[in-house]
Amino acid sequence: MSDIAYLDAAARTPIGLDYKRFSIDALDIRPQQTVLDLDCGPGTDLGRLTATGAVVTGMDADETMIREARRRYPEVEIVAGDAHDLPFGDGTFDRLRTDRVLQHVADPGRVMAEIRRVLRPDGLMVTAEPDWDTLTVADADEETSRAFCRFNAGRVRNHSMGRHLKRLAYAAGFEVRAVTPIPVAFEDFGVADTILGLSRNARLAVAEGVLEKEKAEEWLARLAREPFLGSFLFYVVTASRP
Repeated sequence: MSDIAYLDAAARTPIGLDYKRFSIDALDIRPQQTVLDLDCGPGTDLGRLTATGAVVTGMDADETMIREARRRYPEVEIVAGDAHDLPFGDGTFDRLRTDRVLQHVADPGRVMAEIRRVLRPDGLMVTAEPDWDTLTVADADEETSRAFCRFNAGRVRNHSMGRHLKRLAYAAGFEVRAVTPIPVAFEDFGVADTILGLSRNARLAVAEGVLEKEKAEEWLARLAREPFLGSFLFYVVTASRP
C-alpha cells in the first residue's frame, strides 16, 4: 500500500473520522481566518478545513504529497517546506493544525517553536499524536504480543510523542487549554492489519530476530480467527499563543 493510500484509508476508518473531527472542531475556526495544515500530506483533511470558510494553506516536505494535494484542491495554496524551518513570516496564521507529524520529526521542540512563531497572538494550535508505547494487542500469547508492540513502537522515531505534547507546548511558550486523551480500539482484524501493519511488521520482527517465525505465524493466525481487540492512546492538545 502506498503512503497516500494508507493515509486515505486511515482517515476513512471510524476512529480516523472521530479524532479528526474532534481536532478540527477544537480549532474553533471562524470564516476568513488563516489556517495552516502543517504536513498536510495528500490533502486528506483540506476539504474539512476549507468547509469552515477559512483561508487555508497546506504545507508538506514531500513532493509526491504536494502534487497530490494540489491535484485534489487546486483552489488551496500548497507550499513545500520543512517543519523545522517554516517558510512563513512571524504571526502569519490564526490557526494551525498538525496530525501525526511530531512523532516523525528530528527535533520536536524546534518544530513546536516554529509553530508558535508563525501563529498570531491569541492564535490556536491543535496537535494530535499517538503514544505507541500504549499499544496492546489481546492474545493468549502475551509474550509475543508484548514483543510485537515494543518492536512496532521502536519503528517510530518519537514513538511516545503523544504524552510529551503538553510539555513541549509549554516549553515553546504556549498556554495549554486542553489535553484530551482519546482511546483508540480496533475490533476488526482487517482494519487493524491495515492501520497497525500487524502482518507486515510481524514479518519484519521475524526477519530481525525479535519474534520466532512459528510463534509469529501462530499469533497472526489466532488474531485473524478469534475476536480481535487492539488499542492505544491518542493525545490531542489545544494551545494558544499568548
